[in-house]
Amino acid sequence: MLRFLLWLILLAVCWPLALLALLLWPILWLLSIPFRLLGMGLEGAFELLRAVLLLPARLIRGKP
Repeated sequence: MLRFLLWLILLAVCWPLALLALLLWPILWLLSIPFRLLGMGLEGAFELLRAVLLLPARLIRGKP
């Protein structure tokens, strides 16, 4: 809702810029998809590395 209100303010102040933002938003969203997928893959790899490194400590500690 806040984004919409900010866009309305931008529309009132500078309507060409607001329309350009409205048209470019879907294109920028599509361009960001590969970077999101890369981020998810790196996050999974780091979680796996963390689990492997903490496994000996979890085995020594035993069951809760």
